[in-house]
Amino acid sequence: MQESLLEILCCPLDKHELELEDADRDDDDNEIIGGDLVCTECGERYPIEDGIPNLLPPDMREETPA
Repeated sequence: MQESLLEILCCPLDKHELELEDADRDDDDNEIIGGDLVCTECGERYPIEDGIPNLLPPDMREETPA
């Protein structure tokens, strides 16, 4: 995921901004490959795995390992 996407992504629950926490970056491509996006209002966390943010609401996410 490119860091520039943070400018357009928002929390699917309340449409507030998301902040990046615990970012794991790929130094070769300067992409974010892991970490969490956290809503500035409700505090909900959305994981980033293999460079893909999972922006599904919490009740729709599968918590099974890949």
